[in-house]
Amino acid sequence: MAEDGFVIVDKPGGMTSHDVVARVRRLARTRRVGHAGTLDPMATGVLVIGIERATRLLSYAGGHTKSYRGTIRLGQTTVTDDAEGEVTATTDAAHLTEAEIATALAGFRGEITQVPSAVSAVKVKGVRSYVRVRRGEDVALEPRPVTIHRLDLLGVRPNRGADGPTTVDVEIELECSPGTYVRALARDLGAALGVGGHLVALRRTAVGSFTLAEAVTLPDLMAEPALPRLTLAQVAERLFPRRDVDAAAARTLSHGGPVPACGQPGPYAVFGPDGRVVAIVAEQDGLARAQVVLAAPMGRTPAPRGQKPTEPTGPTTAEPTGSTPAEPWAETTAEVE
Repeated sequence: MAEDGFVIVDKPGGMTSHDVVARVRRLARTRRVGHAGTLDPMATGVLVIGIERATRLLSYAGGHTKSYRGTIRLGQTTVTDDAEGEVTATTDAAHLTEAEIATALAGFRGEITQVPSAVSAVKVKGVRSYVRVRRGEDVALEPRPVTIHRLDLLGVRPNRGADGPTTVDVEIELECSPGTYVRALARDLGAALGVGGHLVALRRTAVGSFTLAEAVTLPDLMAEPALPRLTLAQVAERLFPRRDVDAAAARTLSHGGPVPACGQPGPYAVFGPDGRVVAIVAEQDGLARAQVVLAAPMGRTPAPRGQKPTEPTGPTTAEPTGSTPAEPWAETTAEVE
């Protein structure tokens, strides 16, 4: 049976996030594998992969801020708002100055509304938007609030064509809320400058505290397929504040029951006396209740009627109880595929 935990993959270009999940499934020899936020095939970088019970923490990981480095090409628009789509319009951008571009970028910092690209994974009446576009349907997505915490201009590089219009490549670095589409940012920046724009390169450098520094490439993972690279306990400590409880409280939580609150802001991770993570809990009305139970039920094993319950003699393989929480970031693309 596969171990529970995360592996941080440096996704290569040309692969879908599902392709990476499929590779990890084969290496881990389990189908219970998912990811904490889709990267387009063109994009590279941090893809957080959860294995076995750690898949229950993917929505929490996906709810953290994300960091990217990318290149926007001004002077061209495409049907997909990135380099994978057909060019639909070209406008000479030679007149743009770095100062004008910097001023336009400033308007996208902070809380903004953004219309996702029609060729995206956003669902419209239960069907992915890109599926509807491929069917030939006209898709108009609703604007949604996102936050650009940081947006830095790293450089500007004109591409002067021999006979055609000049485009301008803009290197940016940003940190944003989940649900932000960098493709849409490229499109909107081009529109603000009156020349159109699309994304030509994107690399995700971090999802919360999970960064490229700890990411492993697929060739390296194939060469040394020890999985996971981060244990369930390590993942919980990275994502949440920690609370330690005694054996009795750990047993209660493992069965989905409440324990007395301690006044700690939640959600937080509860660890038993053996150092293993038991549950992710939140407090309400003086009690700490499990949002997600990660430990197998502890204590006596229920017996059929008429028989005495028996004490466990070793690790149990019972599935954890509890339900996935309705987090405020429910629009993230965390998926167990």
